[in-house]
Amino acid sequence: MKKNQIQELEKLILHHKELYYRGKAEITDEAYDKLETELKKIDPSNPVLKLIGHMQLDTNLKVAHQKKMLSLDKTYDEKDLAQWIDKKDVISIYKIDGSSCSLIYKDGHLAMAKTRGDGQFGENITKKAMFITDIPKWIPMNEEIEVRGEIFCVEVNFFHLSKAMEEMGLEKPASQRNIVAGLLGRKENIQLASYLSFKAFDIISNKKHTKERQKLEDLKILGFDVPEVEVHTDYKSVEKRIQEAKEFMVKGEYLVDGLVFVYDDLKLHTELGETSHHPRYKMAFKFAGDTKVTEINDIEWGVSRNGILTPVALVKPVELSGAMISRVTLHNFGLVQNYELKQGDKIEIIRSGEVIPKFLGIVEKSKREFTYPTKCPSCNSKLVIQDIWLFCENDKCHAKVKEEILNYIQKAGIDDLSDKRLDEMMSKGLVETIPDLYKLELENFLLLDKVKEKLATKIYENIQKSKEQSLAQFISAIGVEGVSITKSEKIISQGYNTLDKILSLDLEKMQKIESFAEKSSQTFLDSIKNKTSLINELLNAGIKVKADEISSGEGPLKDMKFCITGELSMGRTEFERLIKKKGGVMVSSVSKNTSFLITNETESSSSKFVKAKDLGIPIISEKKLLQMIEG
Repeated sequence: MKKNQIQELEKLILHHKELYYRGKAEITDEAYDKLETELKKIDPSNPVLKLIGHMQLDTNLKVAHQKKMLSLDKTYDEKDLAQWIDKKDVISIYKIDGSSCSLIYKDGHLAMAKTRGDGQFGENITKKAMFITDIPKWIPMNEEIEVRGEIFCVEVNFFHLSKAMEEMGLEKPASQRNIVAGLLGRKENIQLASYLSFKAFDIISNKKHTKERQKLEDLKILGFDVPEVEVHTDYKSVEKRIQEAKEFMVKGEYLVDGLVFVYDDLKLHTELGETSHHPRYKMAFKFAGDTKVTEINDIEWGVSRNGILTPVALVKPVELSGAMISRVTLHNFGLVQNYELKQGDKIEIIRSGEVIPKFLGIVEKSKREFTYPTKCPSCNSKLVIQDIWLFCENDKCHAKVKEEILNYIQKAGIDDLSDKRLDEMMSKGLVETIPDLYKLELENFLLLDKVKEKLATKIYENIQKSKEQSLAQFISAIGVEGVSITKSEKIISQGYNTLDKILSLDLEKMQKIESFAEKSSQTFLDSIKNKTSLINELLNAGIKVKADEISSGEGPLKDMKFCITGELSMGRTEFERLIKKKGGVMVSSVSKNTSFLITNETESSSSKFVKAKDLGIPIISEKKLLQMIEG
């Protein structure tokens, strides 16, 4: 069977069926019939062909689950989680905020889809599932199997769904959080389910697996989208994963409210069994959320290095989780437009897991008129709307270029070159692009306010030192999308430890790397391709990207994160190599997750040194580091 051809026909038929029942047909009945005839020829049993009549459910009958769909035991306490893990190997996936779903496949075809319901009986949502693109209607497996996963709504689709419902005269959805249950419960206009997504996390079949991770690997092979999976053999990596989840809660494209941890050894699943409520081999770790109502004083728009305008609500200060909050992330233009957010609106906000507070919903609307910027606040260029984003397309926009250069300065480890100094250098015409940093001479820095010869020499030398970078550091510094330092290290650990090897990656190779699904892989590949010109300019400017040593992750420095500032006796690069060889991880900037800052200076005005002191990060000398390595 031509799987790709089948999937493409399914997608086209469902798309045109939806438009037809919304009164917006794009093709003639004859052209539509041809699509169905073509699908019938190559896959006569396809369930999409059985969708007849207007877009309304024929039945709302409850259907039994062959194996109960249980809830999860949960904790909000890391100590409880560590105790439950108890040195066992576990896998983790993001806990997606949606609705659980069970899919039954017979002879390769989707026979039924049902909600979790009360765990014993669920609602039949088969017709709706036909409209969810991420749910394969056919899989290459002849036996009867069950696939379980989560139906959810990504941010950009929620924006388009709201518009579609408004056009249809339906009530606008209140929030991304509640829309899934709302759509799955509808008895009419079921084609709206096409705005939903699905990720699979479990498979029930006759195949004998020994590890939980093998199930997720099989789901990927069968064509399912699966959540980002991480395998943990120690608790340090669990802590890192929790931090990543907190960041995803702020920046991610769909809602998550924690992580799900599962014992990897399936023997333990059999031994431990289940209660009437939850399996004993799974645990949800959730972030406690504190919510409050406050009022918007103003909305501030910042320009990111990729030109996207990011809105932040300046609100009447309110205490949340022990902190006074006056700024709230509004994610993107789509959210602001959807809710018509403006000065005077009373909104509910939440702060979970000590991350940046975010908008939950409107409590009371202001009578002021809704407006949004049409000109870039930095360069005054006309802004462009693309889906849920507001873009400044001016490549020379001061804020956009500045953010790009500032990211490079921070990730490449160029100390003493602050945000304010960069602003001054740009206004004086000394720097317009990242490669311009390497064209600067010592006397250029003397033109800056309050910079004397000693500091000028220091900044110049710091720039020269940054000409030697590790591969993970370089990828992060040039702003390749879709990867953090941690994800870069995962790519490198798979043997892609030189710039040439990274540039030779394709989609198939990327998807074989842990934590990389099709979308994140494509984002990475597209982004690094767009950086080709910048990479060549930097290499021509004298940048040497050193091949990263592929560490086993074992050694006396296992799971410790190190940052370096100032001069070291045998050079920074040599120390980085040694740290990685002994199981440590190099980071380019200091954060609360940094284990040690290495420097031979007892006092320093370096931003890394100051931040380490503020955060209470241990500051050690190279001598102390060598003692740690020797044990």
